[in-house]
Amino acid sequence: MIIGGLQKVTLVDYPGKLACTVFLSGCNFRCPFCYSKELVIPEEIKSHPQISEKQFFDFLNEKKGLLEGCVLCGGEPTVCGDELIEFARKIKEEGFLVKLDTNGTNPKVIKKMIEKGVVDYIAMDIKTPLNKEKYIIGSGIVEIDIENIKESIKIIKNSGIDYEFRSTIVPGIHTKEDIIQMAKDIAPANKYYLQGFRGEKGTIDDRLSSVKPFDDKLLKEIGEEIKSNFNVFKIR
Repeated sequence: MIIGGLQKVTLVDYPGKLACTVFLSGCNFRCPFCYSKELVIPEEIKSHPQISEKQFFDFLNEKKGLLEGCVLCGGEPTVCGDELIEFARKIKEEGFLVKLDTNGTNPKVIKKMIEKGVVDYIAMDIKTPLNKEKYIIGSGIVEIDIENIKESIKIIKNSGIDYEFRSTIVPGIHTKEDIIQMAKDIAPANKYYLQGFRGEKGTIDDRLSSVKPFDDKLLKEIGEEIKSNFNVFKIR
C-alpha cells in the first residue's frame, strides 16, 4: 500500500468532523475528469513523493485530541484489499473515526470493513448510469462489472452507518438524462450530492481543462426532479 499524500486538516471532506485526509495510490478506473492522476497513473505514482506508514501514524499520534477523523481517499483505496482493512483498524485503535471514499467496485472489501467495524462513514462515487451491462468510464478504456457497483450500493444502504452518494458531472460526458438516471439508480437513499466539474489542467484528460460546467439553471431543474428521492440532496 502506497501513501501518496496527506492533507493535515480538512473541514469539508468528513461531514461535521475535523479530519485529515490520507491519499492512497492506485486505482482501477481511468476517469478522464479525475484531478489526481499522480495517484492513478502508474508512471505518475512512481515519480510522486510518498509518505511512510510510520510517518503517518506519528502525525496521527500528535493530533490526538485535535482531529476527530481520518478520510481514506485515492486513487481507489479498496484496491489495497486487506491492507486497507488493517490500516483502517490501526487508525480506529488510535481513537479516530474513519471515512472511506470509494468507487464501489470492490463490494467484498466494503462489506468486510463494515463487518469488522473499521469504517464509520462511506462516500461512494456514482460515475455513470447503471442501465448498461458494463460500467464504462469516459473513453471506455476501463470496463467494470456493473453488478459489483450495484452490490456496493446495496451493502452501503443497508450498512447502518452514515453514508452518501455523489456524482461529479461533466458536460460532454454526462447528459441531463444520465444525471436523472443515476439518481434513479440509487434511489431511495440518505444523501446524494451533485458535484459540478471545474475544468483545470492536471486532469487525466487535459482536453477537459476548457470544459465549462453545467448551467446552474439546468442543475436546479434536475435537482427539482430528483430531490424527493433523498433525505438530503445538494448541488456542490
